Amino acid sequence: MALAVGGCDSQIGWLGRRNAGGGGFLDASNRQEPALSGNGQWLASVIERNGRLSLLLQRQPDGQIVPVRHIRGHEPHSSPSLSWNGRYVAALVQQGSQRLPVIEDRASGQLVRIPLPGDRTAVKLSLAPDAQRLALELVQGGQRRVQVFDLSRMLEPDRPADLVERGGGPEPSTQQP
Repeated sequence: MALAVGGCDSQIGWLGRRNAGGGGFLDASNRQEPALSGNGQWLASVIERNGRLSLLLQRQPDGQIVPVRHIRGHEPHSSPSLSWNGRYVAALVQQGSQRLPVIEDRASGQLVRIPLPGDRTAVKLSLAPDAQRLALELVQGGQRRVQVFDLSRMLEPDRPADLVERGGGPEPSTQQP
């Protein structure tokens, strides 16, 4: 137990803990619902500004704030989720009286709205790292359920740069020269 308690007071302490980075007006007590991209380069979180919950996207480790253009204006926001490289930012936004899932493609600037069938209300979401699926926790008639949506026809995959695709040609040789 002494090890777990001993390193918590330093700037980079137990388990390499550190602040999310610069942001000036932001403090740790103002942030909620953190989500990291798969490569760890992007941090999305929800902050309270003027009584409204807004999505904040920051590059790590320097903390530079990057605007999320199309999601802004539909506050409050909740349940952020990021793809592997942070190309896609998913969140729940308020649209009229409904909470709807949306995904912003930061590369193309496109905003994708995920329509919900019937009287379902989205409570929480999780975007797959490659952005090809979206899991939603939904409430319908007082019952909670999870539904997975296939996004492969709507979004290009966001994969790690070193991921090898199979089936597109010959594989690299494993023999030594």
